[in-house]
Amino acid sequence: MKSVEEQLALIKRGAEEVLVESELVSKLERGQPLRIKAGFDPTAPDLHLGHTVLINKLRQFQELGHQVIFLIGDFTGMIGDPSGKSATRPPLTRDQVLENAETYKAQVFKILDPARTEVAFNSTWMDTLTPADFIRLASQYTVARMLERDDFDKRYTSSQPIAIHEFLYPLVQGYDSVALRADVELGGTDQKFNLLMGRELQRAYGQSSQCIVTMPLLEGLDGVKKMSKSLGNYVGIQETPGVMYNKLVSMPDSLMWRYFELLSFRSMEEIDAFRLDVEQGANPRDIKIKLAEEIVARFHGEEAAASAHRSAGNRMKEGELPEDLPEVVLAFSEDMPISAVLNKAGLVKNAAMARDLLGAGSVRIDGEPVGREFLFKLGATHVCQAGKKAFARIVLNKAE
Repeated sequence: MKSVEEQLALIKRGAEEVLVESELVSKLERGQPLRIKAGFDPTAPDLHLGHTVLINKLRQFQELGHQVIFLIGDFTGMIGDPSGKSATRPPLTRDQVLENAETYKAQVFKILDPARTEVAFNSTWMDTLTPADFIRLASQYTVARMLERDDFDKRYTSSQPIAIHEFLYPLVQGYDSVALRADVELGGTDQKFNLLMGRELQRAYGQSSQCIVTMPLLEGLDGVKKMSKSLGNYVGIQETPGVMYNKLVSMPDSLMWRYFELLSFRSMEEIDAFRLDVEQGANPRDIKIKLAEEIVARFHGEEAAASAHRSAGNRMKEGELPEDLPEVVLAFSEDMPISAVLNKAGLVKNAAMARDLLGAGSVRIDGEPVGREFLFKLGATHVCQAGKKAFARIVLNKAE
């Protein structure tokens, strides 16, 4: 096992905050494997690279010799996480949750070692709690403390409804740490309230409090908003190798180091060497290709990574994107049909040409052919190809 200093350096890589660092050092100094927990509500059947930030950190703990617990919140998924929500979130059915959970397991083992991963479902212990147990759990926290949480406070002060079951979510997530006797819990920065709840409940139930490692929310390909499928700025881990490759190679240069730190398994020394190469005149695109090939290999294998540039769909010179791929930033007041976007971006001469290319299947978005019905969402960023030679990376912002 690595020294405490070496472990702490890897644990803190890309992390937003470690609470409490001195406690974590004490736990590491024992020289025994720690129980590292991260929970995921299976609210959607597929994951994107933003979700993998936490999973990558679990992988790092795993490589340090610690016990990793991938917790699937099949019980909490039926409540709906209120974090950051401005309205009550509709709960999922048990069947929806279980179906999504199965796809999660298949996807995360592209990153984690299944032989060294404990997969847990929080319904295992939550379904066994009696009404009296739930009342005891609810008695550990006050309504006033709940309303200190930012999203609850905003909804309360603006007279937006808060359902009682939403107060149960952080309590249940905190109780998961009690049930699993977690030493460390990982979560996004938006989960800090819930993670701290775990510390308090462990103390209330006579356990040593877990330490917390919060990870940043990964920016999407637009470089502004967090990665989200609804915003169209995502890289899905089940997307085809060509689409993944295209999206990563065409990301803004300003994003590449952030993605390297949070998504790559290369050492920071190697990444710093890449950064120095760019400062000394290397083409940033060549460095982004290294990241794209690493990510494609992780989810599709080395052979797919080696040929991703040829299967990318945007074909030019053996399937590669133009070296000088232009970026076009447009502003509209609402989502727009792809024909209007192509016209406004100058990829076609007029609306009639856009319709003809769309009808012929000669328009590709992120390597995939689209038809006239494709709607370009506000806030989205896509690599667009119209015909054989017209390319652009288009950003669609909301008009002020």
